[in-house]
Amino acid sequence: MTQSSPRRHRIALFPVALAATMAATLTSGCATYKEDRRQDALEAATNAYAAALRWGYYETAVGYLHPDKRKVADVPKNLANMRVTRYDVVQPPIPSGDTSAVQVVQIDYLHQDIQRIKSLSDRQEWRYEPDTKTWWLYSGLPTFK
Repeated sequence: MTQSSPRRHRIALFPVALAATMAATLTSGCATYKEDRRQDALEAATNAYAAALRWGYYETAVGYLHPDKRKVADVPKNLANMRVTRYDVVQPPIPSGDTSAVQVVQIDYLHQDIQRIKSLSDRQEWRYEPDTKTWWLYSGLPTFK
């Protein structure tokens, strides 16, 4: 009767350990990949929304609102006299869970009819819909006064 050496057991267990390690890496890699894609989509949505506001494309900005949050008169009439002069991200999107994030921006805007610059802080709540893989703005358009 021969006694098996500890070295043989280690060699025999190596493929099993390697397979388990690879499976764990692949599984966590898939989760990280999905998370990265979701984060990239959030960044794209917030940047495109900011550009729409900066360039005065308010109808486009309304398109980032969740369909349930849109109103009949989506673009307020007072926006025709507004021009965004500065849009600074004060707090980049901070995830709160897997499907929501909050971003804070500082917006300076000009009332063109009275030539007065005003400023506001806009707290944006973004939510992700996994079915459509889309980030929607739930907090609404900023309130220009």
